[in-house]
Amino acid sequence: MENEKLAEYRARFDRLPYEKIYAADEITLWEEMFPSHDGVKLRTVFARPKKDGAYPTIVMRNCYAGQYDELVIKCEEFAMRGYGAVAQMCRGTVGSEGVWEPNVNDRKDGLFLLNHLEKLDWIRCMGYQGASYLAFTGWVMADAVPSKMKSMFLTVYGTDRHTSAYKDGLFRQDILTAWAKDNAGRPVDADYMESAKYRPQVEVDEALWGGRLDWYRDWITNTSRSDPYWNGGFWKDLRDIPGKMNIPVFVGEGWYDHHLGSALNGFNALSDASALHSTLRIGPWNHGTQPVINGHKDAENAGSFELGEIFDWFHETLMEEKTPERKIRCYVIGADEWRDFPEYPFPVKNTAEFYLAEDGKLLKAVSAAVSDTDSRNTDSHQNGTGICMNAAGSVTYTYDPQNPNPSHGGESLFATWNEIGSLLQPEVNYRPDVVSFVSEPLEKDLTIIGRIEAELFVESDAEDTCFTMQLMEVFENGEAYNIRNGLTTLAYRNGSASRLTYEPNTVEKIRITSWDVAWQMKKGSRLRLDISSSNFPEYAVHPNKAGIWSMIRETVPAKQTVHFGKNMPSKVILPVE
Repeated sequence: MENEKLAEYRARFDRLPYEKIYAADEITLWEEMFPSHDGVKLRTVFARPKKDGAYPTIVMRNCYAGQYDELVIKCEEFAMRGYGAVAQMCRGTVGSEGVWEPNVNDRKDGLFLLNHLEKLDWIRCMGYQGASYLAFTGWVMADAVPSKMKSMFLTVYGTDRHTSAYKDGLFRQDILTAWAKDNAGRPVDADYMESAKYRPQVEVDEALWGGRLDWYRDWITNTSRSDPYWNGGFWKDLRDIPGKMNIPVFVGEGWYDHHLGSALNGFNALSDASALHSTLRIGPWNHGTQPVINGHKDAENAGSFELGEIFDWFHETLMEEKTPERKIRCYVIGADEWRDFPEYPFPVKNTAEFYLAEDGKLLKAVSAAVSDTDSRNTDSHQNGTGICMNAAGSVTYTYDPQNPNPSHGGESLFATWNEIGSLLQPEVNYRPDVVSFVSEPLEKDLTIIGRIEAELFVESDAEDTCFTMQLMEVFENGEAYNIRNGLTTLAYRNGSASRLTYEPNTVEKIRITSWDVAWQMKKGSRLRLDISSSNFPEYAVHPNKAGIWSMIRETVPAKQTVHFGKNMPSKVILPVE
């Protein structure tokens, strides 16, 4: 007897426009302990109609015990609609033999399974489907699949692991520290927040988790994109797979999913043979494809990923054996509409620039020619912006790593589930280590499409440190909701792939970039920019010392200064239509 949760999951299939072709007693479902390439037996579920024939078959591989029952239901429901289905449990998980080592065995095990299925007469063609780690198990072999594999439907995962793990030298702890603790291959009862704060982080596994996790230590000690760890071996191979694919792939993502940046990099890297027939779809969702745009009451069209989209994709590519056309479809937050875009990366049609100024103001640049009078006035500076920048200014605050700014509203959170998305923000300057800048009301709607950047002139008395931004829309009622955040460190400033040095108390121009977003700000709203130096636990807390973050035991406070005005025009740059 199925429990209520599983019954509801099965009921979702009944709401599909794809009706059952076979009754439950007209399909067959069975399990095998399937020997993999080295003889290790992996628990594998098969389903198909009993009627003789060759069927389009959907393949899945899974490592999560909590998803097993749903996968069995999915196999049954596929079979009742005329498909075959195969769901295999990853090595060392959910009843499969062997040792669980994340990522290590999935390519060999998966390809061995596919090559076996290729030879079965009852399989006419194949598709692959999965979300999160189940999508990884597809990506990891997508360049070497046999001829019967015609397409993949992969959601909320990407192939650029460094992007999933780091932003300019700081580790995305809320996903990967939490995931490592929960997937250590043994029960771990340690408190997550205590684990994330532990210093040096490289010792947290033995100190709190019951033993070494060498793969986690590798993640947290290879901070540079240029490190050999990311540019050779497994992670390089994974990053390169999209460029070697020959089949269409449906890439599904959320604006507030922690794998978004990695997934977009992978989609952009697809080979021509794959890219010409693949789909990218991004909604206003978290990792569970749930809408998380709390400030937008008009979001009737936000939706979520539905089973129907999986069936639509495989009906076209497997049942009808058609080659799909390329499609890029994204939800525009604020406009409550889905739009098709011609390309990704999104073409930048125009930019809107807002300059930091005295008294916490953000001044919008306008197109205006500099007059002869202005050009002769050496006490003013317009710099082509139409803004009189005759006052140089700065703001200073103290950042103490022992008291980090809590994450509230973010796009690469996972364990801290309730803080994911666009959330109501606190008042301006809500902490001593947060400085806010606010614009005048917009005179018309402003639609942002693409990556937001902040160019800041900063200095610190630390040998290395972090600067963060949080950009938000302040509605006419005064409520502020975050659009995007981002950060950088002085060691990895301006996109450096390797660690740089910094001379304390010198001014550097830094660039903080966000992930892409599609967001329409309303006429009458204001733009607000918050600058700080921590965003925890979305990112690791910077210790204000030079070196590898995870190997530093002690922290020190830092005096941080942001300059703006005449000779140091700090600004926010929005890609707009």
